[in-house]
Amino acid sequence: MRLTAYTDYTLRTLIYLAMHRDRLATIQDIADLHAISKNHLMKVVHQLGRIGLIETVRGRNGGMRLGRDPAEINIGEVVRSSETDFFMAECFDPASNSCQLAPACALKGVLGSATAAYLAVLDAVTLADLVASRSKRAGSSPIVFQR
Repeated sequence: MRLTAYTDYTLRTLIYLAMHRDRLATIQDIADLHAISKNHLMKVVHQLGRIGLIETVRGRNGGMRLGRDPAEINIGEVVRSSETDFFMAECFDPASNSCQLAPACALKGVLGSATAAYLAVLDAVTLADLVASRSKRAGSSPIVFQR
């Protein structure tokens, strides 16, 4: 499964804000750090503000900060709110499914189980877990969460 750029930017923004809780951050700070589009990031920040995960402060010295404690921000919920769908194959979308094998194929069930397992792992992780993992292992390979 691959996350969209939108979800990637959403997670990067939340991690950045969790790591810099002592000050207001700007969209420009995050865009510069990751070399990503400021316009795309503005959409992400707007959505995060709408759902209450971040607070924004307008004005000359404005910026943004987390709207909740990192331990209260569930990564599975964040991913679900930022992804448009979890259609792993054509047969997941009833509106566009034209696969002639669908009535007799078990692949949809297998992929559905895989997607559920993927989301279950994300549901077991909070933003606080990600920040703690990053600070403990700065510069090393990504953390692998095992059940």
